[in-house]
Amino acid sequence: MRNANALGAATSPYLRQHAGNPVHWQEWSEDALAWARERDVPILLSVGYAACHWCHVMAHESFEDDDTALVMNDNFVCIKVDREERPDIDALYMNATVAMTGQGGWPMTCFLTPAAEPFYCGTYYPKTARGGMPSFTQVLLAIAQTWRDRREDVQEAATGAVDALRQNADALPAGEFEVNAELLDHAVAAVLRDEDRTHGGFGGAPKFPPSALLEGLIRNFERTGAPQVWEAVHRTAEAMARGGIYDQLAGGFARYAVDTTWTVPHFEKMLYDNAQLLRVYGHLARRSGSLLAHRVAEETAEFLLTDLITEAGGFASALDADTVVDPAAEGVEGATYVWTPGELAGELGPADGNWAAELFAVTTAGTFEHGTSVLQLPVDPTDAPRMARVRAAMREVRNRRPQPARDDKVIAAWNGMAVNALAEAGASLGHAEWVQAAARCARHLLDVHVTDGRVRRASLGGTVGTADGVLEDYAWLATGLLALHQATGESDWLAQAQEILDAAISHFADPDEPGGWFDTADDAEVLVLRPRDPIDGATPAGASSLAEALLTASCLADPDAAARYGELADATLRRASVVLARAPRSAGQWLAVAEAAIRGPLQVAVSLGEDGDTGLLAEARSYAPGGAVIVGGRADSTPLLVDRPLVEDAAAAYVCRGFVCDRPVLTVEDLREALAR
Repeated sequence: MRNANALGAATSPYLRQHAGNPVHWQEWSEDALAWARERDVPILLSVGYAACHWCHVMAHESFEDDDTALVMNDNFVCIKVDREERPDIDALYMNATVAMTGQGGWPMTCFLTPAAEPFYCGTYYPKTARGGMPSFTQVLLAIAQTWRDRREDVQEAATGAVDALRQNADALPAGEFEVNAELLDHAVAAVLRDEDRTHGGFGGAPKFPPSALLEGLIRNFERTGAPQVWEAVHRTAEAMARGGIYDQLAGGFARYAVDTTWTVPHFEKMLYDNAQLLRVYGHLARRSGSLLAHRVAEETAEFLLTDLITEAGGFASALDADTVVDPAAEGVEGATYVWTPGELAGELGPADGNWAAELFAVTTAGTFEHGTSVLQLPVDPTDAPRMARVRAAMREVRNRRPQPARDDKVIAAWNGMAVNALAEAGASLGHAEWVQAAARCARHLLDVHVTDGRVRRASLGGTVGTADGVLEDYAWLATGLLALHQATGESDWLAQAQEILDAAISHFADPDEPGGWFDTADDAEVLVLRPRDPIDGATPAGASSLAEALLTASCLADPDAAARYGELADATLRRASVVLARAPRSAGQWLAVAEAAIRGPLQVAVSLGEDGDTGLLAEARSYAPGGAVIVGGRADSTPLLVDRPLVEDAAAAYVCRGFVCDRPVLTVEDLREALAR
């Protein structure tokens, strides 16, 4: 029934949060757009996500208010979209919002013609006017009046907005710069100029974890040995790990810090951040031997496997920023996580309470709101057993508090990131249980999210949604499967990865621009334009993500398929050269992939005998640079092991760079020397 709220049957927990609103919310659909045409009214598009603090605030203030809902229902067709379920819609109208206002964010509030063309966009609007911002009702009434009385002006604005979006949706130029060591070192130098050398990170507040960028910088250091790169990585990684953005009791990172010192987080915990950061800290741990990096990698993996794992083996999208303390009131941001000195003393006793307050920087003045403090760990304690005991006691206390809600929606791309990180870090750090968890998740994705060779974006409770997968879903699922193939030696993962990659090539490639990729499939729902965005953000771009999958597959597949994947990876990277040259801070994933590419990429095939791994495979996994492709198994068991037999009945490692191979090595010492060349 159109004149009612239609979100009760949604597969998105975020949409279901709004099912009880008096607003007649509709899901995005052709039927909803047709209703706007029939009524001859604009569309009010509201985009957010379940863990978003200000989304909850606007919902509580306006969407739950009967008077506001009446204005919305009378003058608009109101459509609610979960940005995580429909990233294509989110990206399209976020670009319009940024173009119109100079900034973006969530909640996003856009007014569209019935043809879905944006003509007025904004973000959060308060219930009552304040701070120079009009009230939401004022905005609604003004838009409704403009639609009635100045329709030509509305259409002119909409046409201009769509034209501007189309101009920015062209493919990147091909080969403007050569992807070589000089370009990558230029990109890294530009990034380092933006480093906050005092507090770590890049740029000012708010500070987001530069996950993909850190991975790219580590790989650059592994090639160049440049000390300034290594120092920048360590400053940022340590500052985040010791700051309030990291959960000092249970592991896992919040989405960003509101300040320059990483002290006060925006408390939601996203799967995509923690999957990417597990990869980074796992890489840092094996490269540096840092105990802090090792601990953070282990705790972040534990956070995934404890707090985000779903019953079926996939990973939930997020933990909410807010905690509902009073069911009759809106949620309170950070309520689960913050402490006062008095609480610590009361729960732990004066001695341990005072010790914990000093250790975790909990002060009387507080570092957050109302005299509370977010836990930090400026230095490691000398008394490790006491630390373990106090942390366990604090965790027990915290578990008794109201907890943030969890968005149980399983996103294909983010789960692919988790599979990749768990398989990669598990293999290199010796955690077989992480690899097993990655395999279970991958099997869930293949069983639930892949239908007739095509990937669906999201599922809830084992039921897949209707939203088609976008490019990043295909890319990260393939990358995760390729990581599992390397971690386990099982050929089925490689075969499944190639099927996903081949589908991506068939449906997302720009036929007129080799190496150019759209973010939506050629047979997906038609929006006002077909989106593509080559810029890496909180999650890497679909194209840069696919570049990694293509490059890795070019080393693992049989020769004919490998050649095809390699050519596409090269063409994709050539188009990315302009991003690396001109916007390197927004090219972290591109940097990581390009660093792997200019190494050959590096391939290590370890031929194993009946005795299994004699140390060569473990050494390759712990010592090879990021982006190296590593497989161990019986000779001829996979394409990378074809014609690579045992040597003198002993396990042998074959090290190649691109199409050039060293002689096989039989000892760990010789392998390390070969990898260092």
